[in-house]
Amino acid sequence: MKSSPTIALVGNPNAGKSSLFNQLTGLRQKTGNFPGVTMDKKSGTWPIDSHNTVTVIDLPGVYSIYPKSLDEQIVTDILANPKHPDYPDVAVVVVDASNLHRNLLLFTQVADLGVPTVLALNMLDVAHQQTKTVNAVRLAMRLGVPVVRINARTGEGIDQLKKAVLQQTHGPTLPGKLFFDPVDEIADLISDTKAQYQLTNNYLALQYIIQHDGFSFLTYPQRIGLDTLIDSYQFDESTFQAGETIARYKRIATVVAEVVTDQRPANQQTWTQKLDLILLHPVWGYAIFGFVLLLIFQAIFAWAQPFMDGIDTGVAWLNGQIKDGLPPGPLTDLLTDGILAGVGGILVFIPQIAFLFLLIALLEESGYMSRVMVIMDRIMRKFGLNGRSVVPLISGVACAVPAIMATRSIGTRRDRLITILVTPLMSCSARLPIYTILIALVVPSQRVLGVFNLQGLALMSLYLLGLISALLAAYVLKLLLKTKERGYFIMELPTFKLPRWNHVGLTVWESVRSFVWEAGRVILAISIVLWVLASYGPGNSMEQAEARVRQQKPIPSVELLQNQIASERLEASYAGNFGHFIEPAIRPLGYDWKIGIALLSSFAAREVFVGTMSTIYSIGSGADDADVTIRERLKQERNPETGGPMYTPALAWSLLIFYVFAMMCMSTLAATQRETKSWKWPAVQLVYMMVLAYVTAFATYQCMK
Repeated sequence: MKSSPTIALVGNPNAGKSSLFNQLTGLRQKTGNFPGVTMDKKSGTWPIDSHNTVTVIDLPGVYSIYPKSLDEQIVTDILANPKHPDYPDVAVVVVDASNLHRNLLLFTQVADLGVPTVLALNMLDVAHQQTKTVNAVRLAMRLGVPVVRINARTGEGIDQLKKAVLQQTHGPTLPGKLFFDPVDEIADLISDTKAQYQLTNNYLALQYIIQHDGFSFLTYPQRIGLDTLIDSYQFDESTFQAGETIARYKRIATVVAEVVTDQRPANQQTWTQKLDLILLHPVWGYAIFGFVLLLIFQAIFAWAQPFMDGIDTGVAWLNGQIKDGLPPGPLTDLLTDGILAGVGGILVFIPQIAFLFLLIALLEESGYMSRVMVIMDRIMRKFGLNGRSVVPLISGVACAVPAIMATRSIGTRRDRLITILVTPLMSCSARLPIYTILIALVVPSQRVLGVFNLQGLALMSLYLLGLISALLAAYVLKLLLKTKERGYFIMELPTFKLPRWNHVGLTVWESVRSFVWEAGRVILAISIVLWVLASYGPGNSMEQAEARVRQQKPIPSVELLQNQIASERLEASYAGNFGHFIEPAIRPLGYDWKIGIALLSSFAAREVFVGTMSTIYSIGSGADDADVTIRERLKQERNPETGGPMYTPALAWSLLIFYVFAMMCMSTLAATQRETKSWKWPAVQLVYMMVLAYVTAFATYQCMK
């Protein structure tokens, strides 16, 4: 039993469906999976009036109910199955009023399935810019359903939408007849299908006939029965589907001619089309994209630095205050050297994560990101990837897990598999803390050509290295995974528009909250375990380490004595033993046993590396260093063999290159297994990326030392 009515938002890509979802639900959103399918579902609650709250589901964007990919299939599975848990009481079909002819195809199919429907006319401002006027009243009369004028970006028309939805939930208004009735052409087949499967809707019966192999809710015997019916009537599904689409568009053209007034002179370009002549240009398009990337990475360093310094100093100050205010003992050490040091090591990067997602959200909101996908499609094809691979690869800059799940929009299995395997090479936000702290250690903060920050250029080079590596890996996989399948990339470009700051803010908030919450939980757990491993050792090894220090020649000051004791105790601990165990394998890369501990812990998640280093160096320092920031601790670390700085350019760049390629994210491997339904491909992913990381890090260190 549903606790509240379900409203499904349906629409073409870029019609404004997700914008309307954000308007209706605000912060009352959650992400899960559709029942029985590992497919992301965005849902939320909408207080439709003072007494009622409805559940709103944002379905994937589709052009018709005939799916061409996994994410489109879920829409048809829901709308064609009244028993589905997410079957809507009302479907709000969001259409782009500036392109009504194409958008109405999906609406007529949804309405013909018998789902109570409300048509939401969005982007009327864009239509107005194109001198188009849509008569909503006349359109409602022609279609036989409520039609509401809205602006999903500003929230205009939401009250009218509420009234229409309430009307459809309490007393549905359905079209008097089907927009396309298959009985007119295949009456006997429709009649037999309805009788055999207890159906009452002619168009739903047609979907059983055409799409039964893709419907997850039909049993094997039911599919066999439909195949028998089709064979007995010698029915050609593809030919009939093509004829249906043509017939719908003919009738839609008649409706549009009656309700839309277009005063624009023929062949007059809009300002979006004029901009596209430059942004999609085979030369200038790439130059502008490169400049945009440069600005993003410059901004990440320049704008975020003051906030990072403030958080870093604040965490160090709080650590010192706690140590001064609490009595010495294991609990105080756990709180300061374990939990606060580990979690503080990730909190300091919130400003950079926020600025990264802010800038990406601005590009998406404005419509520019779609242009990036189009121009990158030209490059992708040369490396054997489907143009739709651009979406997961760009999404991988935020997080590889949803990026891998986004490959469901890719139609061919080979292209989808290759995209899954190479997407983790794109530098995700979890790598950003590692990049920024190591770059800040060895790359001077100076200007190049008086404009560009050298640290920003270094950061951009790492992201470009990830992209180039992903393309080269895709090319190799294309040669190994041979198939005759061909992929196609079709994307409708949205018009350019000003960003909606409330949506941008919501995106940044959700991204930062998710990053901190997901990373914070892992870091908190690992910090506690790591503190225990670093504070205790086998037998009486810790006491022996302290005794050895005290028996050495006199140390000039109490502070140096405490630091030496802390360092020796750390080396004798369980964590130190683990680090020394793997040190021979990582020594050729320039890493010592302390870095080895961080490498091991970061297999849970890459961003744990910084938190681990913060914990390790907090434990390895004396109490007088409590107010020293993690960056200063790394700068002060000495190489025991040479006596010089531990974090030389050779070591730092070796680590940076290692983390560009290393597969150190259990969540990504789990996502790969879930999408490929096999542990073979996660194993391939893990092995090839770790080998690549080790070899390139080794070459980097040996060449630079």
